[in-house]
Amino acid sequence: MANIKSAIKRIKTSAKKKKRNGLVLAPAKSAYKKANIALANSDEKSLELVKTAIKNIDKSKSKGLIHKNKAARQKQKLQLKLNKLGK
Repeated sequence: MANIKSAIKRIKTSAKKKKRNGLVLAPAKSAYKKANIALANSDEKSLELVKTAIKNIDKSKSKGLIHKNKAARQKQKLQLKLNKLGK
């Protein structure tokens, strides 16, 4: 455990940030996984799941939790799979 006052404060603030970031990042990750599974199984709900995943990915990108290139890559993969499914 930290002895210095600033280190104690830093531990508290980083715990708050981790919790707040998890509320945005966790839904994005799970939505991406659900959309991938739905696209692999050719489910009827895949379009809705892809839209939700893209929305969550954009939200986490705007908060700075994931890099913009990673967000673009994930969205591109989902769109390509969705287009293949449509054809």
